[in-house]
This record gives sequence, C-alpha cells and structure tokens, in this order.
Amino acid sequence: MQKIFVTGISTEVGKTIASAIFTEALTADYWKPVQAGDLDNTDVDKVKRLISNDKSKFHPCSYELKAAMSPHAAAELEGIRIDRFHINEPETDNNLIIEGSGGILVPLNDEDTMFDIIMPDYKVVVVSRNYLGSINHSLLTINWLLHKGYDVSVLFSGEANPQTENIILHKTGVSLIGRIDEEKEFTKEVIKKYANKFEGILRSL
Repeated sequence: MQKIFVTGISTEVGKTIASAIFTEALTADYWKPVQAGDLDNTDVDKVKRLISNDKSKFHPCSYELKAAMSPHAAAELEGIRIDRFHINEPETDNNLIIEGSGGILVPLNDEDTMFDIIMPDYKVVVVSRNYLGSINHSLLTINWLLHKGYDVSVLFSGEANPQTENIILHKTGVSLIGRIDEEKEFTKEVIKKYANKFEGILRSL
C-alpha cells in the first residue's frame, strides 16, 4: 500500500490536479487534512469530479476553515486552534493520496507546520512550477525534506523550462515523476491520460 503526500513549492502550483492524477493512477483513496477557504468547492470536490474510477474513497478533512488564508490564521478567525494530534490519517486498505495545504512550512498553529503531519512512511511528491524565484523555493522545499529523511520526488507543472528544471534535478538528485503540461482544461479524460502516463512510475516509488 502506497501513501503519497503531495506538497508544493507555493500556492497554486498544481497540487490538486496532481493529486487527482495520482488518485486515478493508483485507484487510491484521497484525503485533504486541512481545507482553508472555498468550502463550496473544496479540493475534495474538485478531485471527485476529475477521476473516473469507482474504487477511490474520499475521506473527510480533519479541519475545514472558511477563510482562504494560512490555516493558523483562518482557524484564529473562527476562534479555534488546529491541533495536529486531531489530524488522524484515515483507516484504509487502499493506496492513499494526501494533499497538503500550501507548502511544507505553512503554519497550523504557533508551534506546528504542515511538515509536522507528514508521517515517516509517506513518500513525498513536490509539485514545482516555473516562476521567478521558483528555483529557490524548489531547492529549499526539496532539500528540507531530504534533510529530514524523506523519500522525495518532483513533478513539474506548466510550460517547460529546461534551465530551471535541470538545475533543480541536478542540485537535489531526486527522481522525476514527469510533467503536467499547460492544458486548456483539466477534464476526466485529461486526468486519465496523465494517470496512464504516470502509473508505472508511481507504483515503483
């Protein structure tokens, strides 16, 4: 059974699309521990709409917060404190895709960050998207995870930028899952195409 934690170098880099592809590729279950904002169209809802198989189960978020902010700030607005010990991995005999919120050091409260809920047995996939500063963000994220002992791979999204991607791979030595191109629209059919493309790589992680 595989447990893959999907994180990103920043917000809006393609974590949810990547999570949908991985869920479809492995007919896995999906879990988003903390959802902050967009409660009428959560990341769980988005992934549900994008997959085609009928085996995947969608586990409830541990926390659903109204404001589209860092989880610690969104929780404070609602007068609550996120307790990482109340973020419990769902029980399943299936593969599990876990989608993080923002990057690995996004605060959950004054002490804990998203990193603190990445369990030692998780494989971690970092989604990197090219923008000014993305090399630095990618190297910081990947090297932090490697330093902490995690099995890390990278997935690029958006238009190709060989200079950026090659230096990230060279500097970190992590394995490459592949690329999600800049698609006009992500439909079930597009997700299935990428799922078929990445399935063998994901199963060998």
